[in-house]
Amino acid sequence: MTIRSLMHRLAGDQRGLALLEFAFSLPIFLTMSLAGAELTNYIITRMRVSQIALQVADNAARIGSGSQLEAKKISEADINDLLIGSGMQAGELGLMTRGRVIISSLEPDPNNAGKYRIRWQRCGGAKTGHASRYGAAGADNLTGMGPAPQITAPADGVTMFVEVYYEYQPLVKTSLSPSTEMDEIASMMVRDRRDTSDDSKLANGNNNPTPQHPNGVYKVAGVTASTC
Repeated sequence: MTIRSLMHRLAGDQRGLALLEFAFSLPIFLTMSLAGAELTNYIITRMRVSQIALQVADNAARIGSGSQLEAKKISEADINDLLIGSGMQAGELGLMTRGRVIISSLEPDPNNAGKYRIRWQRCGGAKTGHASRYGAAGADNLTGMGPAPQITAPADGVTMFVEVYYEYQPLVKTSLSPSTEMDEIASMMVRDRRDTSDDSKLANGNNNPTPQHPNGVYKVAGVTASTC
């Protein structure tokens, strides 16, 4: 068999053509499939983080003990339960390991008309490097919290502002997901009257050495405040 006849025979041979086409298309198909799975997982995870922020804000607006005839008191134990609950709600996401939850009490600033202050702030989660982007406890003369339009508080009430930061764990590869950092916020106005009394100062103006409800949060024996 001459070389010319062999080349002619090979040119007309279509055996293995489908396998060759599959080999060329497999990397493209696999990349598209993995990217689709990664994007779907990212969207679901982000939605869950957003729902956690909303649930924590809603729960923070409802907590408190007391009858309907008196302003409800909140304690460090109540706030700690909120943070523990957020971790349980996150389930396999591991929010307390891979994220940070920040709860802020936004209230009218008595020293600046029409402005607001962060009366107290509590945090939970191992990502301690994530501080609030909108102000720390004690910040005052604020126009509100959050990106525009900013969240404010009613003239005689309290708004609970929650920030949830989460480090996304990709299914396959980081480059296939939009980002690895998730930031979600939510807020809820406190529905019932809340006891915001402060005993950090004595009647003579001096600091109280043993305050029981500084900044409106009551202490509980054996409970450590989840300060930021």
